[in-house]
Amino acid sequence: MTDRPMLVGIVGGSGSGKTSVAMELVKRLRKKAIATMLLDMDAYYAPLEVVKGRFDGRPVNWDHPHAFDLELMATHLSALHRGESIRKPKYDFTLSDRTGWEDPIPPGQVVILEGLLLFALPELRDQLDVRVFVDTDADIRILRRIRRDTRERGRSLESVMDQYENSVRPMHLEFVEPSKRWADLIVPTGVENRTALDVILHHICSRVLNQEGSARV
Repeated sequence: MTDRPMLVGIVGGSGSGKTSVAMELVKRLRKKAIATMLLDMDAYYAPLEVVKGRFDGRPVNWDHPHAFDLELMATHLSALHRGESIRKPKYDFTLSDRTGWEDPIPPGQVVILEGLLLFALPELRDQLDVRVFVDTDADIRILRRIRRDTRERGRSLESVMDQYENSVRPMHLEFVEPSKRWADLIVPTGVENRTALDVILHHICSRVLNQEGSARV
């Protein structure tokens, strides 16, 4: 039996804390000397001109599947499953555009992926070994999004609120919330839920160790 990386998908609404959960799992796994890659779906927004073409003159909806380069991400997930390195896109949120490519990254033993639509899209969902949904109340999610976008992405409060009302909330209800049914584990509140993180970590470590043991037989 040949080792292959374990792919763990983490989904939640915008501002749910899924990135914090992903980073915490990566930190804990690396402390246990388990080689781990972190991959974010936000890096796979399509180039700006491509996105504009898909929306045909209408305002771009950045929470819709058409805003993403799904073919590239699915190809990268397949490569990671085979144990191959990938070159992740570089994306600049202040420009809303792809700006280049990272150096080749090997998958290691575990790949932690986080993003809005990983479960909603079968070309991504079907490649995941474990699916975790971070379930956080809407009022907390919007407050976190306002802080992030105004402090880190140079957005005005008014533009963040308009985007939330016109696209973030509708797309959450259409794509993100229904995809919860594909989750293997639902984590209320996010990284503060230490018990849920312990359970996920134990499961990942057990799978990795069992795989290593089988490969040696």
